[in-house]
Amino acid sequence: MARNGQNPFVICKMKSGWLVIGDVQPLPGYCVFLADPLVESVNALDAAARTQYSLDVIAAGDAVLASTDAYRINYETLGNAEPALHTHILPRYRDEPAEKRRRPAWVGYDWPTSRKFDPAHDGPFIERMRRHLNGASA
Repeated sequence: MARNGQNPFVICKMKSGWLVIGDVQPLPGYCVFLADPLVESVNALDAAARTQYSLDVIAAGDAVLASTDAYRINYETLGNAEPALHTHILPRYRDEPAEKRRRPAWVGYDWPTSRKFDPAHDGPFIERMRRHLNGASA
């Protein structure tokens, strides 16, 4: 869908993949980086591709930091439910309740009831991200 311009969640294309905003926003600015080309895991990439993927993910995290009032980013590269390389970029905030802030976002937040992506609400964040990543985009 991203390649065909049909993914409404796309923020931008980067050298090693696509940065998308999360379809739910338990933490404002939650994004996912999707590898392109599609591979099962980071272990399927050669050294140069691994490096580029890592640099792109970190650049996306830098952009989230610059575009929100998050104080840190948690990165999670999972593959259990979706066997395609992707990394969750989770901003963390000082004003989160302590019982949530100290736990992994998957545990501390109720994802099914979290705020859904809304183009009107999330559009300004996406534009800030695009401006910040303009030099990093492919």
